[in-house]
Amino acid sequence: MKNLWVPVSGAIAQQKKVDTIANNVANANTAGFKKDGVTFREYITALDKGHQDIDLPNKEWAPEDFYRSYGSENAMVRVDGSYTDFEQGQLASTGNPLDLGLNGPGFIEVLAPGGIRYTRRGTLGLDAQGFLVTDQGYKILSKPEGSPAASAEDRSIQLPLTGAKNLSINLGGQVFIDGAPLSVISVAEFKDIHALRKEGHSLYINPHPDNRLAETTKTSVNQGFVEQSNVNTVAEMSELIKAHRHFESIQKAIKAYDDISSRGVNEIGKF
Repeated sequence: MKNLWVPVSGAIAQQKKVDTIANNVANANTAGFKKDGVTFREYITALDKGHQDIDLPNKEWAPEDFYRSYGSENAMVRVDGSYTDFEQGQLASTGNPLDLGLNGPGFIEVLAPGGIRYTRRGTLGLDAQGFLVTDQGYKILSKPEGSPAASAEDRSIQLPLTGAKNLSINLGGQVFIDGAPLSVISVAEFKDIHALRKEGHSLYINPHPDNRLAETTKTSVNQGFVEQSNVNTVAEMSELIKAHRHFESIQKAIKAYDDISSRGVNEIGKF
């Protein structure tokens, strides 16, 4: 019953799709969240073996010989990979001067325990020492200046805890305290945004340092706003229903194979 693997592989693929959609829906209200998707491909033996390696019988061919020659009896579904949709989310006004909504392809540079990371989640705050941090407590970094550039820890942005009255951040990410310039928030753009990898807590890692662009020209920093997730809940629920229906259909096929197998075992036992 090796053909049972065909519907089983389909069930595994649909389960992966269901998990991905469920995660998207769960984060529909998470600021700066970017939805994920999965892609599938058909696996056929001929794709791995090559046509020259297929065993073609040296005889008068029957229909089943043609069927076997293409390896279709071993076809199955594989999860080809997952991807992140970086479509811009809506900017929602919060009135909080420490909330930042990015409009454009850029990411705020932060210092996480594992090193430099990037995020679109602009719900910021201050820690006990006055450092500008994310809601997870990761420090926001300033734009690197000088040569050689300062270390990541030295680029942390610290605001005065006393005496300061007004905090303002312009569209270029410049931070002002009572009208006096303090720092510039580091906003990074990338040559290939799809090379970024999700790491949890709305953080992304850039595996290739040369993927980062030297200048940020397409992103504006909007104070008092947050970027909402780009998840369309209605569309995701529709996809979830379709995925469940596909899964149910595959389960019926698996049960049919199981019934055939059981019937074969019972019939053989009668002889």
